[in-house]
Amino acid sequence: MTPRKILIITNRIPYPLKDGGNLAMNAMIEGYYKAGWQVSLLAMNTTKHYVKREQLKKLFTHLHSFTWVDIDNRLKWTDIARNFFFGKEPEHAKRFYSETFRAQLKETLVAVNPDVVQVESVYLSTYLPVIKKYADAVTVLRMHNVEYQVWQGLSRKTKNRIKSFYLDSLSIRVRNFERAAWKDYDLLLAITEKDAHLVQRLEEVTNIIVAPFSIEADKIDFNTDNEQWVGYHIGAMDWQPNYDGMRWFLSKAWPKIHNVIPKFEFYFAGRGMPDEFKKKSIAGIHCMDEVADAKEFIADKKILIVPLWSGGGIRVKILEAMAAGKVVITTSKGIKGIEAKPVEHYLRAHSPDDFAKAIKWCLENKQQAQEMATRARNLIMEKYEQTSVIKHVIEEVEELLKRKRH
Repeated sequence: MTPRKILIITNRIPYPLKDGGNLAMNAMIEGYYKAGWQVSLLAMNTTKHYVKREQLKKLFTHLHSFTWVDIDNRLKWTDIARNFFFGKEPEHAKRFYSETFRAQLKETLVAVNPDVVQVESVYLSTYLPVIKKYADAVTVLRMHNVEYQVWQGLSRKTKNRIKSFYLDSLSIRVRNFERAAWKDYDLLLAITEKDAHLVQRLEEVTNIIVAPFSIEADKIDFNTDNEQWVGYHIGAMDWQPNYDGMRWFLSKAWPKIHNVIPKFEFYFAGRGMPDEFKKKSIAGIHCMDEVADAKEFIADKKILIVPLWSGGGIRVKILEAMAAGKVVITTSKGIKGIEAKPVEHYLRAHSPDDFAKAIKWCLENKQQAQEMATRARNLIMEKYEQTSVIKHVIEEVEELLKRKRH
């Protein structure tokens, strides 16, 4: 039987596998590949997440094809101002539009002749007319977030009135752009149940299923023997919600934690670490900048702390930590999209006192904390394992292909 052909389009190179976005995209790529599909990848190599040509040549060599286009998507204040005053689409969609990429997309569609085209960012929806013109394919949008909520959350959080006004305006335009895009795809893949319900409240769409971020169980290190009961956090610090969360944690929560548990140590790392964090000298705090090996950084640390207040989608690092048997302390926003219950699977915290009490409880009740972590691991293995997630997606896609062919 001839394998199904899929073209996956991404707005960045899914590499290195150190942050949630790249991991989520790679999970879909590998999921289709392991299911026996012929997978082609067309990616933007952007200035913000640039990968050198020498590295690119070594990536995704097992796929049917891997093509990339260099894209200059740097933020320019003149473009932001022009878009704010005169544009209808969000500036983000404009930044990801390129005639060079459009030409390469056309060429790739003709060469691959895919059964399915999966787009990994709503901002790439500006290319949908080209996809529909040059491919008789089922079109799929992978929704890593409901994007407007990210900007809406940042708008509400900032104290700068001018910045808040701009972000509020941006969130409205992103919302309008998203709502229009959702109706143009054959299938929407929401990463959480909550996102799916929100989409259905905003638009009368029935072509949506939940396909959470999936993990490969055999690639998760599960060894609790050599763990130290210290705290850690790892995440891209050039993503605003991560930066805001860590800044709050260091300035607001840590003084309380250090006062209650003076000997407790906290380590954090991530791409795009700002100088303000690297230069801080705080007792008990260890800023590790960007680490070469995330697994090695995580391996000997027991307590993942995620002080997140905004952002959509699902926290990949929390899923991986739970699968590895770590204890997780996070906010309601941090656990969003994961079917975990406080106390049963993780500890929920919002105030500095909450974080201090949660950490203190873990250190004084290590056996109970480990039992909680084990329950969380079992939950992740049951609900978020890659094979079962991709199987559900493929069943939906196959049904759409049958309808399209008849």
